[in-house]
Amino acid sequence: MRRKRVTPSRIVGWAVLAAIVVVSVFPFWWMVRTALTPAADMYTDHTGLLPDHPTIVNFTRVLGLTTEAEARAAGGSGAHVDFARYLLNSIVYCALIAGFQTLFCAMAGYAFARLRFPGRDLVFGILISALMVPPIFTLLPNFVFVKELDLINTMAGMVAPTILMTPFAVFFLRQFFLSLPRDVEEAAILDGNGPWGIFWRIALPMSRGPLITIGLTTIVWAWKDYLWPLLVGRSEENRLVTVALGVFLQQSPNTQPDWTGLMAASTLSVLPVLVLLVFMGRRLVQSLNFTGSK
Repeated sequence: MRRKRVTPSRIVGWAVLAAIVVVSVFPFWWMVRTALTPAADMYTDHTGLLPDHPTIVNFTRVLGLTTEAEARAAGGSGAHVDFARYLLNSIVYCALIAGFQTLFCAMAGYAFARLRFPGRDLVFGILISALMVPPIFTLLPNFVFVKELDLINTMAGMVAPTILMTPFAVFFLRQFFLSLPRDVEEAAILDGNGPWGIFWRIALPMSRGPLITIGLTTIVWAWKDYLWPLLVGRSEENRLVTVALGVFLQQSPNTQPDWTGLMAASTLSVLPVLVLLVFMGRRLVQSLNFTGSK
């Protein structure tokens, strides 16, 4: 096996890549560092990459595992996040959106790629044009629609605008379905399969990579969603982790925000998605190595 030569261009490329990694990872690392820093050291211990007196008290108090007196003694406001409930709400919210949206977008993408029906290209063009509409423009109509359905403060109202499809997901999956070999579909037709059977038995099993990609990206997008859940899911029973972080910050004293507690809660909110991406990251990278062709 021939060893690749070390060239100046290769060195520059690796240096740029290392710089990008550091810039991307450093904010997360500083968030964890702040979460492990005692509140008393918040404004004095700020020179090293590791805290001088690391502690997990910030995590225990935001989870409500300490008494109010212990939390105040640790430098907090006594506020805590019902993390278990909000975490479960966020998981349900992301699972509903990612699961149904991936399925429906796969069905739409396959129809636009393989089926022939009047107005197909026109409908697809109108659908793709929705990518140019900023989401903020649809916020008010969606809110009025959900309110008229009496779905405010319900999980159904929170997932309603995005549970069916997004234009990008339909476009992404359509491009992959265009690249599937027609010989396989023709063989399935000879075996007596119709469009529905081909989709379930042939197209979906061959599309695991792109489906995982759309599922993961949808989960990440839904997990960090804030404005819509804030407007629709205002009750504590349906509150998501991202909204709970804002509530936790509002419970802090106005003169001095509880930054260590907030960073501890933020770290806990990031961990589920981080673990998911670590375990599914390889499949995500592999699934991106495809090209769509007619």
